[in-house]
Amino acid sequence: MIRIHLATALARRGSDILLVASRYPNHAQPLWNLPGGRQMPGELLTETALRELREETGLHGSVRELCYVSESYDGKTQITNVTFAVDAAGTPAAPTEGRDHVVSAEWVPVAELSNRLAIAVVREPLLAYLHDGTRYAGYAEAGVSIVFSD
Repeated sequence: MIRIHLATALARRGSDILLVASRYPNHAQPLWNLPGGRQMPGELLTETALRELREETGLHGSVRELCYVSESYDGKTQITNVTFAVDAAGTPAAPTEGRDHVVSAEWVPVAELSNRLAIAVVREPLLAYLHDGTRYAGYAEAGVSIVFSD
C-alpha cells in the first residue's frame, strides 16, 4: 500500500475562502481545491500547508489551528489530508510559468464553494467543517484519481 500525506491551507477573508484551480494530466478541466499538496520528507504538515500556500498563491501565511482531517483510498493508495486554518492576506499572485500546476487562485464566497469544488472528498469535509465544525471525514473510495506531473 502507498500512503500519501497532504496538507491544505484554509484561508478566510470575511465570508470568502481562498481556492486554487490546478491542472492535472488526467483531467481535462482544472480542479478547484484549497491551496495545498504533498508533504515532503522531513517536513511537518504545518510546513507543508504554508509552503504550498506560498507556491500556489504567492501569499505568506501563519498557521492558527488544525481544522479537520480527511482520508480516502484510490485503489491501493491511502490519502490522508490535514487542513489547517491559516492567516493569509492580500491578493493571490497571477499564475506564472513553472509555478506548480496552478492556473488560478481566487477568494471565493462560501456560498459558491459547492459549485467550484467538484470532488466530493474535497468539498464535503470543507463544507461540513464550515457548517458545524466536523473535524473528520473518511471515504472508502476517493472517487477521483490524480496523476501528478512530477
